[in-house]
Amino acid sequence: MSTWNPRTLERIAAADELRIAPRRSDGSLRKATTIWVVRDGDDLYVRSWRGAAGSWWNTARESGTGHIAAGGEEADVAFTPTTDDTVNAQVDAAYRAKYGRYTGYVEPMVADQARATTLRLTPQQ
Repeated sequence: MSTWNPRTLERIAAADELRIAPRRSDGSLRKATTIWVVRDGDDLYVRSWRGAAGSWWNTARESGTGHIAAGGEEADVAFTPTTDDTVNAQVDAAYRAKYGRYTGYVEPMVADQARATTLRLTPQQ
């Protein structure tokens, strides 16, 4: 498994928004969608605010790969679904800490519907 370069990890994690473009089944990238990204330790995580109805999330889940851009960094990534309750609790805390000032938006991001869509981003080398 690949790990993030520390500088890249820091810059992406510090960015307020991330542009995510999952790969389609034909190998092309979807149009990028702007979403939130959080860090837990040396890992980056994203969720679909719309839960499983999010079209970018469905493409990411099906293909397992895509491209991201944030904080002046870009990377090809693998998407790994995360269902571990401990990890999800830490991701919830990261969303609250980073985006808590957006109360109308952060609560849906830590609700069960979005929590069920948690994806870990891993750089592809």
